[in-house]
This record gives sequence, structure tokens and C-alpha cells, in this order.
Amino acid sequence: MLYDASSLTIFPINTSVKVRLKLVKTILVALGGNAIKKADEKGTYEEQMRNVKETCRQIVELIKRGHRIVITHGNGPQVGNLLIQQECAKDTIPPQPLHVLGAMTQGQIGYMLQQTLINMLRKEGLNIPVITVITQVLVNAKDSAFKNPTKPVGPFYTKREAEKLAKEKGYIVKKVRLGIKPYRRVVPSPKPMGIIEYEAIRKLVELGAIVIASGGGGIPVIENEHGELEGVDAVIDKDLAGEVLAEAIGADILLILTDVEKVKLNFGKPNEKDIEVMSVKEAKQYMAEGHFPPGSMGPKVEACIRFIEHGGELAIITSLDKAVEALEGKTGTKIVREKIVGRKETLMLPH
Repeated sequence: MLYDASSLTIFPINTSVKVRLKLVKTILVALGGNAIKKADEKGTYEEQMRNVKETCRQIVELIKRGHRIVITHGNGPQVGNLLIQQECAKDTIPPQPLHVLGAMTQGQIGYMLQQTLINMLRKEGLNIPVITVITQVLVNAKDSAFKNPTKPVGPFYTKREAEKLAKEKGYIVKKVRLGIKPYRRVVPSPKPMGIIEYEAIRKLVELGAIVIASGGGGIPVIENEHGELEGVDAVIDKDLAGEVLAEAIGADILLILTDVEKVKLNFGKPNEKDIEVMSVKEAKQYMAEGHFPPGSMGPKVEACIRFIEHGGELAIITSLDKAVEALEGKTGTKIVREKIVGRKETLMLPH
């Protein structure tokens, strides 16, 4: 089905799909790394396409229910592979900067998602355009992250290799583990401030397109002294950037898909407990108590908090295979503005 934003009516192409307009939601779907490459895989094209197809089956189920969908995704493994390729071929071909590699992976992953979704939608008789937008994300050139880079990227090095790279290329290299090659390049991870292409993305969504945008947290750019955009070597957290995108396009729901069905308190401990619903106040309290580590669940919960505080209706964190069930209120962890005592928090969406 196609949406006509000017009249807010729906033109059905597949009459078996019945949607009431007032229940149609704009959903920002944030895909975790396991949606494209699993931890135990090499990352071949065949492996990644297999994972993408599994991922897109869930997304198509949301589309069939009539919702407007915007997709964002991680790119860590793909950027890591490109960095290695750049390093190996540096004596033959000039290596490209990190922000260019971010753009390259946006195109790569967007292509795979875009093609797969088009093929699946055609089989369902749904004539919905799908498009990937290479997305720049504005960061502050004075962000403290630029003075204290912490995000590891690329291959591991010996101490001698690390010292050489620091001297010749100006890389900041830190020891991140034990072993023969314990060093790794680290880059800044500044906070996202805004989506450069948000107006184009929003218009595409209003016209009925499924948009893939801000992949890998977006291409980090700053405004230089001349007021021009300029790429910088950094990696923006994909969940925080996804929240900024969701806010910019006026999304109703932020759906973060990761490798766990529900967020947990006391993760990995004997008193581990699933969270079904938490208010913004509770989420902040749990964050302060250290339940959500910075390198894993922390940014996801922080993104959900920010989304609700900036006007979003609902945020959900769940596993990829539970996306539809979570939106029906059957599973996942829901983050809401405030909990109403005595009422079970569920989300009733068309199906």
C-alpha cells in the first residue's frame, strides 16, 4: 500500500491487509549487529545476506500491518573489515579516512536491506518504495570525546606496530587486551547533535517510502570555521544516533532490536530479573545503579529515555525474532513516560 501524505488516506494494493489510519504508527527500527553479521561468522557476503533475509522477514511483518518504517543499523564488523583492507593495501592504493568508510558501509548494508525488502514486498503484492539515504550526523567539534578517544576500531597491533602507526599516521593507539597484539586504534565517539538529511528523510516517510538511514550511527561531520560540513574520524553510537533520527522525523515508536528478548536487572548474577516495563524515572535509577553497562545495554536504554523525554510515545528493546510480538505487547522491555498502577502496559497495534 502507498500513503498519500497530503490527504492522509491509504490506497490498498493488497486488500487482505486492512488498516485503520489512526492506528498507523511511524516506527524507527534500530537493528543490532546480529541482524547482519553474527559473532561467530566470518562476514562473507553469503552469510550477511542470509542474516539480512531473516531480519527483513520481521520488518515485512510490521510493514504488512500498515506502519511507516524507518530502519537504522550498525556497521561495526563491516567498518572493521574495511579498515583491515585499507591497511593491507596501503602500499598499492591510498587508504581512505574513517568517515569515508562509514559512508561506504552505509551503501553496502543499505543495498542488501533495500534489495531484500523489495523482493519480499513484491511477493506480498505490496508496491512500497524502499530507499537508502547516505546520512551525515552533526557532532560538536569541541565534544570532549575528541580529547579522549575511547572507541576501538580496526585490527589489533603489536607494541612496535602501534608505535609506528602513532608516529607515521598520528593514530591514537591504546592497549585494550592482553596477548601478542594487545593494541588497537581508538577514535572519538562524540554525541550526535542532529541529522543533516532529516528533512529529506521525513518527506520520504510521509510519502510512504521505507527509508534506511543513519547506518552505523551516521557519518560524523562538523561545521568548520567557514560554516561548511566536514567529515571527521569518529564513530557515533548507533542507538543514540537512531534516537536523534527518530526524534527528527517525528517517530511514534523507537524499536531497538538486539540479542536479548528483555532488558535485565543484575545481568549475569543469581538474582537476574527480566524487566517488562519501566518508566523513565525507573530507567534513570537503574542506570545510576550500574545495571546497564556503557558498552552494551547502557546506550540503548539512554536512547529510549531521550526518545520518551522528547515526545515519543513508546520505546521497546527486544530481540530481532520477537519484534512483532513485542509490538503486540507480548514480550520485550517497554520504556514509558510513567507507569499506571493497576494497569497492564500493552500496545495494541493492527494485525
